[in-house]
Amino acid sequence: MSPRHRRSHRVTYAPPADDTLAKMGDADAFRAVLARTIGRDPYGHGSTPVRDDPDRREATVDGAIVLYYVSGSVQTLTVVRLILSP
Repeated sequence: MSPRHRRSHRVTYAPPADDTLAKMGDADAFRAVLARTIGRDPYGHGSTPVRDDPDRREATVDGAIVLYYVSGSVQTLTVVRLILSP
């Protein structure tokens, strides 16, 4: 595993994702699960690159589809969109 896969990333939420979080029943629990999974290994946990960009990713976390960008230079993962299961 390369070093970029082992570092924890700070997780931030863009306004559309933050709006979706506000509608969730237990947003704090979801944030914790996300931080423990793709926050620790943004290129793992079943994530896939979007449009051949390795830093633009999609993963399913706790039943929600998460679209996010990884910035290795500042070790930040930005969730840009959350799609909740019905």
